[in-house]
Amino acid sequence: MKNNILIVDDLHPSYMEIAGAKGYTCDYHPDYKLADALAVIADYEGLAIRSKFEVDKAFMDAAPNLRFITRAGAGIDNIDGDYAAQKGIEIYNAPEGNSDAVGEHAVGMLLALMNKFNIGNLEVRDGKWLREENRGYELKGRTVGIIGYGHMGQSFARKLSGFEVNVIAYDKYKTGFSDKYAREVSMEEIVKHSDILSLHVPLTAETQYLANDEYFFHFKKSIFFINTSRGKTAKVRSVLNAIEQGKIIGAALDVLEVEKFPALGEQEWYADLCKTNKVILTPHVAGWTFESYRKISEVLAGKLPFVVHS
Repeated sequence: MKNNILIVDDLHPSYMEIAGAKGYTCDYHPDYKLADALAVIADYEGLAIRSKFEVDKAFMDAAPNLRFITRAGAGIDNIDGDYAAQKGIEIYNAPEGNSDAVGEHAVGMLLALMNKFNIGNLEVRDGKWLREENRGYELKGRTVGIIGYGHMGQSFARKLSGFEVNVIAYDKYKTGFSDKYAREVSMEEIVKHSDILSLHVPLTAETQYLANDEYFFHFKKSIFFINTSRGKTAKVRSVLNAIEQGKIIGAALDVLEVEKFPALGEQEWYADLCKTNKVILTPHVAGWTFESYRKISEVLAGKLPFVVHS
């Protein structure tokens, strides 16, 4: 067997170094588009990708020798996991590699949101010195609700530990996970007690548009809302509606239902999103730091099994 890997995205050199030491041959082509990969994938046993294109049924059918896919990052929603399982193709991802980055980014967005950094910064540059209008909120004593207590949710909880907040967490897929950073609760308790809500879930059929009009309606308090997970876990129009209704005080979104231009600019909600100063936006970079670029590749290659020569 060839034990070769086609790399179609930008990975840190450490991936190639570790994979090579385990007996793999890496072909590095970060410039490849879908058509380029399809033309050669039949010759490879491994694929390394970030989010350049969908690894769907048609792609896997064109790859009869494919044994594994390594996804440089946490989410694997661009890979048809069910079909991969049918074909015996292993999927490896690396949430451990960027969980610190996501946790820090979420804290940074929350602090910026609660203290109106985005507004104050622009106003001072525009010759306005408005202190009362930019009065902020303190984190201490508030209840932070986390949806999803995997690597990312746990990282966010750890980063919050010095702020003297009450952290509660709900995860549909695990129980008994209370620790010194967060207390496991039901969704009903999240909705009842949260002052801040942060999403840390993968995108699945069950989580798609979890945060919609009905969901926000049930919250007992006006909340700050953060999403650093996947864009389609929250409806942007519902976030804007909840802001208009006073259900959301402010939102920090690293991810959107539709990302990248020109498609983003064509969304019916985009103009309204740009008009409001109650939303802070970043371009899906919560998990993408200089450090995570290296750590993701190291974690990912570390999960590859050693090549066994017969």
